[in-house]
Amino acid sequence: MTTRDPAGTRDRILDALENLLLDKGLSQVTLENVAATAGVSKGGLLYHFKSKDTLLAGLLRRVTDRADQQVKTTIEQGRSVAEWYLQAPHPENEADAVELALYRSMLAAMRTVDAPPDETQAETDRAIDEVMRSWKTALDNEIHDPVHAEIVRLVGDGVYLRALMGIPPIEPEMYRQVVARLLGPESG
Repeated sequence: MTTRDPAGTRDRILDALENLLLDKGLSQVTLENVAATAGVSKGGLLYHFKSKDTLLAGLLRRVTDRADQQVKTTIEQGRSVAEWYLQAPHPENEADAVELALYRSMLAAMRTVDAPPDETQAETDRAIDEVMRSWKTALDNEIHDPVHAEIVRLVGDGVYLRALMGIPPIEPEMYRQVVARLLGPESG
């Protein structure tokens, strides 16, 4: 007799989605392929995620949980959340490259969801909003000037977007100076 573990099944399904996005690309992300890769029936997948859109929203929420953990670890280590947020991902670093590939695939997948704008589409929109709100809250808690916190967030978003698009990073010394000026003592 097997024991049912809904959280374990959900994680297996999300792991399968991640692996398909990273290893095979968006073209292989179908409910059938995700279910097969996870070792569950399509009905089992639909029990946990009622559509491809809610599956993608689940993956986005997982990303949020990971980022929340990174923020928590950063704070526990006495490091700056703003410095963490402004880190430029480096495609030659294996962990960063995997993260960038996953985000690229997720962005592509979100752009191709062909469901009409309804409650399921709103699910993905809510998940994206949760990710962004979580990061904004962490920056707002550290940087008391809301305008400065927003500038830090926008710069961090831009740096990450450059990496996602495959645009060469800013020269490291120049970026170090940008971060120093942005987070320096006169920045408030």
